[in-house]
Formats: sequence, structure tokens, C-alpha cells
Amino acid sequence: MLIFASYFFIYCISMHCSVYFLSLKSKSNWHDIEMLDPRGRTPLELAVSLGNLESARVLLRHNASVGQENANGWTVLQEAVSTGDPEMVQLILQYRDYQRATQRLAGIPELLNKLRRAPDFYVEMKWEFTSWVPLVSKICPSDVYRVWKRGENLRVDTTLLGFEHMTWQRGRRSYIFKGEDENAVVMEVDHDKQVVYTETLSLALHEPELMLAAMQPSEEHVASRLTSPIVSTHLDTKNIAFERNKSGIWGWRSEKMEVISGYEAKVYSASNVELITKTRTEHLSDQDKTRNKGSKTPFQSFLGIAQQHAAQNGAPVLQSASPTNPTSITPEEYFDPNFNLESRNIGRPIEMSSKVQRFKATLWLCEDHPLSLVEQVTPIIDLMAISNAHFAKLRDFITLKLPPGFPVKIEIPLFHVLNARITFSNLCGCDEPLSSVRICTPTQSPGSSEEPSAGAEAASNTKGKIKGQIKIIPNKIELCQLFANLLCLGSPGKI
Repeated sequence: MLIFASYFFIYCISMHCSVYFLSLKSKSNWHDIEMLDPRGRTPLELAVSLGNLESARVLLRHNASVGQENANGWTVLQEAVSTGDPEMVQLILQYRDYQRATQRLAGIPELLNKLRRAPDFYVEMKWEFTSWVPLVSKICPSDVYRVWKRGENLRVDTTLLGFEHMTWQRGRRSYIFKGEDENAVVMEVDHDKQVVYTETLSLALHEPELMLAAMQPSEEHVASRLTSPIVSTHLDTKNIAFERNKSGIWGWRSEKMEVISGYEAKVYSASNVELITKTRTEHLSDQDKTRNKGSKTPFQSFLGIAQQHAAQNGAPVLQSASPTNPTSITPEEYFDPNFNLESRNIGRPIEMSSKVQRFKATLWLCEDHPLSLVEQVTPIIDLMAISNAHFAKLRDFITLKLPPGFPVKIEIPLFHVLNARITFSNLCGCDEPLSSVRICTPTQSPGSSEEPSAGAEAASNTKGKIKGQIKIIPNKIELCQLFANLLCLGSPGKI
């Protein structure tokens, strides 16, 4: 009875829009604002699905999470877009960006501690994009991310910015992270436009009201959301299994080993990896649907989803039903976990196409690699994943329980015809020496200005010979001076 009463309170919030009642009850502690109803929705997800703007607004003011997904894997923002309501989309977008920003700022002290504890290093991450579709691999780009880490300072150089709306985003950029006591300064250097954008990351320096107001999305951004399909790409790894690859002929097969960037690595296959892509179009007008179909390039058609359409909410629509409750589901039916709704549901009837494809990911793992995945590489990937979807997918994969060893090379699926291959190489300039990097020998201190001897340098640059802690000191290009110079330029400023 108590459980039903709690669910009924959610119903009062979302279906009846008793905003004053909600404002009073949200200040008490007798209910959980993130409590799931029998259909797997939080109060905010229910309010958004029902198109109840005022209820959603009050829930967001009381810190309801926008980052939640419902039982079918759709986010609050995607459900907001499906309503077709510009005000709802604008509200959810604003709070989503605000919550992302506050969570990122709250995690800065922990990230700084990880960077301080981790040994210094330089490494290159080569990204190659491949496909089994003929000729597609030839038009796929590649890029090398160059990573410098010294103390709590970090720099990442790239020329491939991302992949959005089936288009590769190019540009020469440097991302510089300069740690301080409890905050950090992040700089994005646009080498093409010769502009530097700076941002100080600290919760203490941001007023919540001003920060929220700054997250207001533009009308153009909202309109773009409402006139484009809702696309969700999910890498399902719950049934993943790792096994060693074999080499040789039948009867003489052995576990496969390969040398990657000078390090001997064991080769593993990760099976039962499913890439699930779903597209919803119920919020689009016929004109928008035609425009989206007609604007596809041949490359987009290669990467597009197979048209496996699924119509949901298929029960007859009653004349008295509302657009967001087309099958007239009653509160008693919705909140009764034993009542079978069959194909009925709240929200606008879903028009969806989906594609599910099973992949095999491949990993090359070196057990005596000097880099630490957890201590040195993962914090950097976490930082880059904030603004880069490819790093976000890489983070999701490497946070799985992998076999022992450092992944010197990884091949993972991005789309159902497109794979990403990431190779870690040129550790501390061992493959190709850099003027900006030099390794401390045991007889040198990091602050020493003495140049290493030719023999010491040759030993340092031998592939696979770097073991244990790595000390890197800038040579010619003093990275800390670069940080200081960039900070003096303002936000934004000219290089």
C-alpha cells in the first residue's frame, strides 16, 4: 500500500500537474525523486513523456537527473524531442548541459589528484577508421593524438575533431589542461583561426543561477533537434567474452603474439559485442522525413541503418485520448505492476527503425608495458570523453573487466559498418625522437639542464626498453611556459 501511495504521488506530479503540491512535497524526505515507477520511468521521465512542462520544470529545480535512461534506453532529452514541444526541448537541454557542467567541475579535484600521482609521459594514440564495405575504408580518415603529461598539466593535439551527422569534423586543435590547487584552467587552441578559448574549472567560482542561465540553448539548436531524427547508438557488452587468438595450422596452433610499437602483446578477441542503433521519427513532419531521406550522401547511406521499422502504441486511439496518452491509460493501470499494458504506452506513438549487429572487438595486451591504464591513461580518456564521442566509446570499452595487460592496440566498432583502431605508440619519443620530450636518466634530476650523452640517448630511444617510472622534461619547447603564455591571451584571444 505504501508503494502504491508513492507511485500515486508520482502520478499527481506528472499527470495532474499539481505544481504547488509538488513544491511542498519535494522539500520533504519521505520520497525519492529518482524512484522508478513499475514501467521503469522516473518522475521527470514520466512528466516529459506526458508533455507536462510545469511539472518537469519543478522537478528540475529540485535536482531531478536529466542523465537517466528509461527501461527502453531512451534519455530524457530524446523523450523531450519526441514530444515535438520546443519549450520542453529547450528546458531539458538547458538543465542537461548545466548538470553535465556541474558534475564535471565537481570531479576536478579527484582528476587533479590522479594526474599528480601518475608518472609523467608522452604517448601518441593513432586512430584509424576501417570498414568491411568496399571503398569505404579509402574515404575514412585517420589521426594521431599526441599526449603530453607533466605533473598535473596535460596537452592533447589532434586534427580530427569528431564525427557528427555522418560528416567528419576536421581542424587543428590543442587541448591544454593546467591544474592548480583545487581547480584547473582548460584551453582550446584553434590553430586554424589562431584563437585560444580558456575556461576556469571550479565550482566555487560559478554562481548556480548564472551558470544555469548561460546554458540556455539557442532557438536554432532547438529547431535542429526537432527537425532531425532521434538516433541512439549503444554498444551492448553485457555478454562479452574474451578469448586468446590462435596462429598456425591445424594441429600446430599456438596462442598468437604480435609486436606492437616494440612491445610483445597477446592478441585477444572480444565476442558477443552488439552494436544497437535505433532511430525515431514520430516527431517529424512528412516534409522533415522527406528532407532527411533525400539529403543522404552515398557515404551516409553506407553508414545508415537497415530499415527495420517498428510501430509501437498500436492499440486503437480513442477520440477522448490526449496526444501524450493516446490509448487512455488510467493511473491504476499504469502503476499496477501486474497489469499487462500489451502494446499500449504513454507518450506519442513511436515510429522507430533499428539495426542490431554483432561484432568481434580485438585487443593487443602487453603485460610488461610501462604505462598504466588505470593511473595514467584512463584519467586522460575521461577528460577527452567530455567533448569527444569517440573517446567516450573508447572509455566505455576500456572500463570493462579486461584481461591483464596494457592495451597497446584496440579495435572496436563505432557504427555497424565502421570500426576504430587505436594504437599507442612512440612512448616518450622512443620511435621518433621529439625536441619537446627528453627522458631523465638515473643520474639526472628532472630539473637538470644537462643534456644526456649520445649513449644515454640511444639507450633511452631503444624500443621496448623503457621500464618502471617515466620522467619527462621539456626540451626547447617548455610546456609550462606555453601554458603561461596562453593564459595571458585571454578568452578568447589571438595566438
